Amino acid sequence: MKKLFALLALAGVAQISAAADIKADAVAAENKVAMCVGCHGIPGYKGTFPEVYRVPMIGGQSEKYLVSALTAYKKGDRNHPTMRGIAAGLSDQDIADIAAYYAQKK
Repeated sequence: MKKLFALLALAGVAQISAAADIKADAVAAENKVAMCVGCHGIPGYKGTFPEVYRVPMIGGQSEKYLVSALTAYKKGDRNHPTMRGIAAGLSDQDIADIAAYYAQKK
C-alpha cells in the first residue's frame, strides 16, 4: 500500500512539473487557431448543433478562463460535443498557446 501511495505521489509531482514547464506562446498559436476562427471569429455567429446557440466571441477573454474552459472541454467536464471534440485533440501546450493568443485579441 505504501508503494501505491508513493507512486501516486510521484505521478502528481510529475504532472505539476509538466504543467510548470508550459510557457504560453501566442505567436505559436497563430498556426493552431484555424478551427476556432470559423465560429469564434464571426461576430453574431450562431451554431446549430446540438441546438441553435450564439457562439461567444473569445477575443479578450482572460487567459486563465480560456485555459480552464478548454481543459474542462478536454476532460469532458463541459459537454458541448463540438468543443469536446476539438479540445480532445489539444495538448496542454496547445491550450496555453491558444488561450494566450485569444487573451491578446480584442
